[in-house]
Amino acid sequence: MASSIRPPLFASSALRTRDLEDEPAQPRPATLEVDVIPREPMPKLPIEPVGGDPRARANWTPARVIVFAGVLLYIGAVLLLPLAALAFEAARLGYTAIARGITSAAALSALKQTLLLTAIAVVCNGIFGIAAGLVLVRQRFRGIAVLDATIDLVLAVSPVMSGLAFLLLVGRNGWLAPVLQALDLRVAFAFPGLVLATLFVTLPFTVREVSYVLAEVGNDEEHVAATLGSSPWRTFFRVTLPNIRRGLTLGLTLTAARALGEFGAVLVLGGAIAGRTDTATTFIYGALEERNDAAAFGLAIVLALVSMGFLITLENLRKKRARS
Repeated sequence: MASSIRPPLFASSALRTRDLEDEPAQPRPATLEVDVIPREPMPKLPIEPVGGDPRARANWTPARVIVFAGVLLYIGAVLLLPLAALAFEAARLGYTAIARGITSAAALSALKQTLLLTAIAVVCNGIFGIAAGLVLVRQRFRGIAVLDATIDLVLAVSPVMSGLAFLLLVGRNGWLAPVLQALDLRVAFAFPGLVLATLFVTLPFTVREVSYVLAEVGNDEEHVAATLGSSPWRTFFRVTLPNIRRGLTLGLTLTAARALGEFGAVLVLGGAIAGRTDTATTFIYGALEERNDAAAFGLAIVLALVSMGFLITLENLRKKRARS
C-alpha cells in the first residue's frame, strides 16, 4: 500500500497569503476633507424670575396702596399703638416708681409663681406632646379622628369657661370633692389648681408641632434602625428625637408664651389670693383695681419683654426649620 503524503501543516494558509501578496494593490479611496467652522457661543438671554420682574411688581397701583395702608393701619391700631401707650405711661410714671413696684414682695411672688407654672407646663407638655404626636401619627385605630379633634377643642373653649368647668369638678362641692377630701388634697384655690388650668390652656401647641414634623419625616429611618437590631428606646433617642427636636422646641416655645399670659382660667380656679395663688397676670389686674399703676405697668412690661423674647426665638426656629 502506497503511503500517502500529508500536506504540510498550515499549507492552505501559506498559499492564501502568497496569493494575496501577488495581487496588485488596490487604490485607497480619497479622503474627504471638511473644513470645520468654529461654533459661535450662544447669546445669553436674560432670565426673568418666576412671577415677573420684582421691579415691575413694585409698581404701586391705587389698589395696592389702599391694601398696604389698611394692613399698616390695622397692625398699628391693634398691636403697635397699645405697646407704645404702655411704654409711654411707664415713662410718665417714672422708672423709680416702676422699679419699686415690681420689686415688691407681692409682685416678685406673683412673677415667681408664673415662671414656675411656665416651667411645669413646658416639661409636662414636652412629655405629653411627644407621646400624643406618636400616637396620632404612627398609630391607626378607631376613634383617632375624635381624639385629634378633642386636642384642638382647647383652642375653641374660653379659658374662663374651662376654669369654671374644673371648679365644678374639684371645687368644695364638686364631683371629685369626696375623693380629694379622702386624699387630703386641695386643688381649687391652691397651687395644684393653677397647674391644672395652665396645663389645660397649653395642651395643643406641642402636640400639633410634633405631629406635623413626624408626618413630614416619615418612619423610614425608624424601620431601618429596627432592621439593624436597634431597640425601640434606642431608636427613639437616636433617630426619632433628633428628627423632631426643632418641632418640639417650636411647640415648647409656644407653650411657654401661652402660659405666661394666661389669665381667665387661673383667675377662676385659683382665686388670685395674694401670696398664694396670685400670678403675674392676676397681680396686674389686682394692682390696677387698687390704683397701683406703677406695679401694674412695670410687671406688664416685664411680661411683654419676656414674651417678645419667646417670639424672637420662635421666629428664628421657624427660619431654621424652613432652611432645613
